[in-house]
Amino acid sequence: MGSELLLEKVANAFRSDNRIGSEDPIRLKSLLSRLNVITVFRPLGSEFSGMAVKITDSAEAFRFMLVNSNHSLGKQHFTICHELYHLFIQKEFSSRRCITGLFDVKDKVEYQADIFAAYLLLPENGILGLIPNEELAKNKISLKTLLKIEQYYSCSRGALLFRLKSLKLIDGIKYNEFNTGIKKSALTYGYGTDLYEPGNENQFLGDYGSIANELFQKELISESHYMSLLLDLGLDELDIEKLFNGQE
Repeated sequence: MGSELLLEKVANAFRSDNRIGSEDPIRLKSLLSRLNVITVFRPLGSEFSGMAVKITDSAEAFRFMLVNSNHSLGKQHFTICHELYHLFIQKEFSSRRCITGLFDVKDKVEYQADIFAAYLLLPENGILGLIPNEELAKNKISLKTLLKIEQYYSCSRGALLFRLKSLKLIDGIKYNEFNTGIKKSALTYGYGTDLYEPGNENQFLGDYGSIANELFQKELISESHYMSLLLDLGLDELDIEKLFNGQE
């Protein structure tokens, strides 16, 4: 528990350092752009959530993120927060392919990244502020309130249920009850289903051309190494050729 409390403190500090209110939802694409994280959204296998790569020299770090656009938007948002842990919090990090949201205590680093993501995406005070007083007891939260929180923070149902369970507001039985019929429940209460659908396919955040030039100028990696990295991130060979030739 001490470790989880520390991760909550770290997540809150990350919010503060990036001028995000302690209870506010995060505009993740804007944050990624401000942090200069090169981000690619590509359709990938269902069990591959994303990947993070960090290359550091004495002056600055170059950070890359790949996110599975086949996953729902809510799941993608959790994955982004998970990868932010690797890129900005984890010490001595270089690269990792991830399956996020497992909360598997047997994999210490991935567990820590999942816990950090949950705290970052869904701050405790923000959650509690959206729950009516009469529902602030175990298993009293309504589906209506759950959907309100889910939509406000643009999170996956799984991430929210984990947070509610960790706050002792639901038990395992209630968790399973709320974890079915998700799209139908949203429609029933007048919400759209975009949050629960795939999206962002083939979107890019960041300037690949300038990053490539900086990497070569600083001799951080070889041309073949960088081309291999771009292929792993989901670019096709024609896109890579255009980058190296300075084309738009």
